Amino acid sequence: MGKFRDSVDTKALRFAVGFPMVLAAAFVFCAFLLRPDLPDPVAISWTADGGASFAPFGAYAAGGALLIIASGWLVMFQAAPLSRPAVMRRIMMGTGLFLSLFITSVLAAGLVGQAGLADARESQVDLTVLALGSGAALSLGVIMGFVFKADRQWSLDDDRALERALARELDPELAGDTFRMWVHARSSVFVMIAVASLFPAALIAVALPWLGALVAALAVVAAAFLCARVKADRRGLRVLVAGVLPVMDVPAAAISTASAADVRAADYGGWGYRNHSGTAAMLVSSGPAVVVHQTDGRNLAVSGGSPASAARLAEVLTRVAARAHGGTSGERAPESES
Repeated sequence: MGKFRDSVDTKALRFAVGFPMVLAAAFVFCAFLLRPDLPDPVAISWTADGGASFAPFGAYAAGGALLIIASGWLVMFQAAPLSRPAVMRRIMMGTGLFLSLFITSVLAAGLVGQAGLADARESQVDLTVLALGSGAALSLGVIMGFVFKADRQWSLDDDRALERALARELDPELAGDTFRMWVHARSSVFVMIAVASLFPAALIAVALPWLGALVAALAVVAAAFLCARVKADRRGLRVLVAGVLPVMDVPAAAISTASAADVRAADYGGWGYRNHSGTAAMLVSSGPAVVVHQTDGRNLAVSGGSPASAARLAEVLTRVAARAHGGTSGERAPESES
């Protein structure tokens, strides 16, 4: 992921993905506003005598939206790679904007030209809408080509990276006091969940699609609760279920001791997150874990993945707790005044 982000302009990529989709949605919305005044079917091509080819309104709107998105993506994506010359990236971004707006203008002119008619064979493309839309598309495309900053720009990510680098430079021990890892259940558990829920969900969906979707969603949630992101640093210990839902946040000053141990999930209430009788646990399986005793008497247990990673996590938590309590090695005790 890091290599990909280093090779593309993420801001340009977001714009290239989002703008054609927003433009297509706006076209569809405006087309439905004109729907009551349009004939059925609508014309999709014209000759000097009027409409020549026809299609249902839904096909016109959906096909037009897909055409706007496809054309915009096809050209604008060429402006995202940082390996390409800046001039080429500017041209591609401006051209992509012009092309998507121009196609929208053509589609809109076709619909406006049919508004108020009972038979699409009597329609013609509205030249006023086409001319105004094309002119605006061309001017905006040229402006985009000039204002698009194709050179590398300093971003908030760069600020954060600089702050981390400065912190590591000023405090070499910081890297040793930071540990992050993912823990998850064994693969056989996920296979069991899939067999026990997803396959029946597919059969249920034949009769009740909503119930089948509900069963599948519950299976995904159950699998997510057997994955966790564990973070330990000088602020303390944080555990996030599925990497997003925080279930444990223990400040370093609240940690008394931390030790690696081999635990049974049943002793803590089972797999997943448990919190009862003053003991919290986030265990994805039985086996290596870290048991933390807090200064207020409460305990917690967190899966450690492997014996080595559990020992490493316990070591980091012990060190940051000692630092928070004022027992950091390397800090000199204050000299007594004479």
